[in-house]
Amino acid sequence: MELKFILEAILFSAQKPMSPKELRDLLGEAAEQSEEAKPFKKVKEEPLVAALEELQKDHETAARSYRLSCVAGAWQFTSQPEFAPWITALVGLKVRPPRLSQPALETLAIIAYRQPITRAEVEQVRGVTIDGVMQTLQERGLVEQVGRAEVIGRPMTYGTTALFLEYFGLRSLEGLPAAEELRRIPVTKPESLLTADAGLATAPPEQQLPLADVEKLTEQTPPPNPA
Repeated sequence: MELKFILEAILFSAQKPMSPKELRDLLGEAAEQSEEAKPFKKVKEEPLVAALEELQKDHETAARSYRLSCVAGAWQFTSQPEFAPWITALVGLKVRPPRLSQPALETLAIIAYRQPITRAEVEQVRGVTIDGVMQTLQERGLVEQVGRAEVIGRPMTYGTTALFLEYFGLRSLEGLPAAEELRRIPVTKPESLLTADAGLATAPPEQQLPLADVEKLTEQTPPPNPA
């Protein structure tokens, strides 16, 4: 029996996306309960992921109404986007939060490409204060505190969450569209952190980033409904 078909059966029956670690744990648990499953007890992550990717290609070649997707490091079967009207009629339309505003998307893009990054550094790139925008992104679960910068005052640093990857249908941060201009913008450390008010912008409006590349991220669409 091939590993990829075992994984296919598991994911087809699963009620949620599963990470490689969860799949490995399940293989080990099955081996404790069945002699037939023992050869797959200690499958390493690399061949497991390779089997998943092969299975993914098999379904792409078959051109079925569903596909195997990896979002935020977890695997699941999802319906193809063109079948959304019929799936929606079956399961109903989930109420989605309102779309993010352009300032929120621009701030999110800066954090995504430059993380971990402080609030003052984001403001230096954007040229405006971002208090309200940051609150929105955190409330939506797209951005979170990830640590403290090793500079004077040790301000909090921010990064994106797993929900961010899910929202944009990304397997990992390596799947972000290229935005070299965004990465090249210089950010001053630690001088930008010595302001009396950490919430103040650290760059004047005329130095705002031309955010053409940010559109590459904002054009990403959320993943289709699970199959």
